[in-house]
Amino acid sequence: MLASFSELFVRRRVAARLATATVLAGLVAAGGLATAGPAAADDDTTRSQGGAAATIGGLKTYGAAVIHTGTGTGTGTGTDTGADSGADSGTGEQEISAGLFEMSVDGGGMLQTYCVDLHNPTQRDARYHETSWSSTSLGANKDAGKIRWILQNSYPQVNDLTTLARKAGVRGALTEQDAAAGTQVAIWRYSDDIAVDALDPQAEQLADYLEKHARNLPEPRASLTLEPSAVSGRPGERIGPVTVRTNAGSATVTPPADAATSGVRVVDEQGKSVTSTADGGQVFFDVPADAAAGTAELTVQASTTVPVGRAFASESRSQTQILAGSSESTVSATAGATWAKQGPVPALTAAKNCAEGGVDIIASNKGDEPFTFELAGLEHTIAAGESRTVTVPIQEDQAYDFTIQGPGGLKKRFTGVLDCQTRGSDTGTTTQTLSEPSPATVGGTSPDTNLAETGSSGITPLIAGVAIGLVLIGGTTLIVLRRREAATGK
Repeated sequence: MLASFSELFVRRRVAARLATATVLAGLVAAGGLATAGPAAADDDTTRSQGGAAATIGGLKTYGAAVIHTGTGTGTGTGTDTGADSGADSGTGEQEISAGLFEMSVDGGGMLQTYCVDLHNPTQRDARYHETSWSSTSLGANKDAGKIRWILQNSYPQVNDLTTLARKAGVRGALTEQDAAAGTQVAIWRYSDDIAVDALDPQAEQLADYLEKHARNLPEPRASLTLEPSAVSGRPGERIGPVTVRTNAGSATVTPPADAATSGVRVVDEQGKSVTSTADGGQVFFDVPADAAAGTAELTVQASTTVPVGRAFASESRSQTQILAGSSESTVSATAGATWAKQGPVPALTAAKNCAEGGVDIIASNKGDEPFTFELAGLEHTIAAGESRTVTVPIQEDQAYDFTIQGPGGLKKRFTGVLDCQTRGSDTGTTTQTLSEPSPATVGGTSPDTNLAETGSSGITPLIAGVAIGLVLIGGTTLIVLRRREAATGK
């Protein structure tokens, strides 16, 4: 039986808390500060994608898991969870927390997520935005569809734990903590390609069942996007169209803030003012014929449940999450227009391109003259009537901050952090030489435990690895490979 998200919140028991590694948590927090990017509100790349934006609240329902760091990789490609106890240098094992995170949605709503980036820390109160798989490590993961199957066929989407236990062949009772831990472990095996087992036998049986039966499902649609998120044209004409894509029944359309003074309206194809629309609806910017060169922005907002399997990324390098459950939540997206009577009339958008290891700047020019701009030290020219994508190579885990200026007061800033790989695939190292998995910074309510006092000598290389990582992060600047494209139009 499928459970509503609200039911799960009411009925969920308080999870058993694993001890928090305070020494390592401090190191992780420092690492988060070193790699933190600009706030999401200043990130045009994030805002143009649309969907839900949320703040992570912490690991809420979870059990224990063990990473086998000395026995090679697992069968899939892993996730993130909270690690609260140390590694055993003799056995090559590290105990961590595994389960569900909660996020509060901007404008209202709650989300439940599992992590898909085991070796990366989760930053306390980090802000996240809904995004496509291609903008995360899931884009290059051939098993990403199996993770979605696991989400749809386990807790919390299936909250009849008796039925779930029977299907999985679990011997004994299956608690919510067991179900969350087993589901997270199965996801990690496919998201991080790591050998990991649930500590509780029932949770481990569930993880094995989910891993064995998972099959690839397609990526779910976004809760709300606008295509394209930037358009351009001449005053006196309808500029667009901008097509609304959403799983909501309807969406509210808000015109530009200065519409009363500028005269810019949001209309349909017939020129009728639009205040609401639905999936597939098209809207246009109606710009007065005597308007000076300028820009405007509209907002589309809806209330809906975010589809299970949608990725959530943070611009502060907090570990990537994948959606397991959603209440009715507020989702929004923006689209901008640029216009001028003559000369270049550009439209600019950006998107992370994990396949190419960089950021795509998508530029079009509806004017009658070429549009030339500088990006990462190189000059690019978009001919009149041309559209082109310029890919800027970015080093993994590095911040980027591009500002492109154009006529009519156009100024587009694209900021973020390129986070396309899990740490395991990026470095080939284990959790013992990397930072503690995320929940060490956001985890449970039990008294903190100093990891150095757990009796494990394996913590020494772990702390050393984190310290080295922080030095490297602090001393690294944004590197942009100066690569000319075959057709720069320069």
